[in-house]
Amino acid sequence: MDTLLTFEEIHKAYWPKVYRQCMGYMNDHDTAKDIAQETFIKVWEQLPKFKYRSSIGTWIFRIAVNSCLVQIRKDKKMPKSELPHEIFEENSVNIEPQVAFLYKCISELPEVERIIISLELEELNQKEIAKIVGLSEGNVRVKVHRIKEKLTKKFQKHDR
Repeated sequence: MDTLLTFEEIHKAYWPKVYRQCMGYMNDHDTAKDIAQETFIKVWEQLPKFKYRSSIGTWIFRIAVNSCLVQIRKDKKMPKSELPHEIFEENSVNIEPQVAFLYKCISELPEVERIIISLELEELNQKEIAKIVGLSEGNVRVKVHRIKEKLTKKFQKHDR
């Protein structure tokens, strides 16, 4: 898929994945949509400069992750009274409760773990994930295993 693609092809192929990635971070539909849109604005602006040293997907996910982290940092600086009042569960009419709970659990993970598991859920290979997060492939493999264990335990407690 890394041969020269048009922006429209890139947008069509990656929009759902980028949106889900942002959802995993932000746990809010509107914010996730806004950040996904920001990501594709940056992709549009920077696409002529893209050198294909990594896969286009890796590059796009890196942009999305950085955009999410910037927003999280902004939100942490806001007084709690100014934070958005809508939470994911209020907007999850079309999403199964288990999927909503999964996103809630992911949003509670530490930053690096959120990145890793969100990319894993998007079926990126662990070599690409390692490039995005700046860890070794072996370290990513171990972290994925541990994150899955954490999430499994949360689901088991939730189902009781």
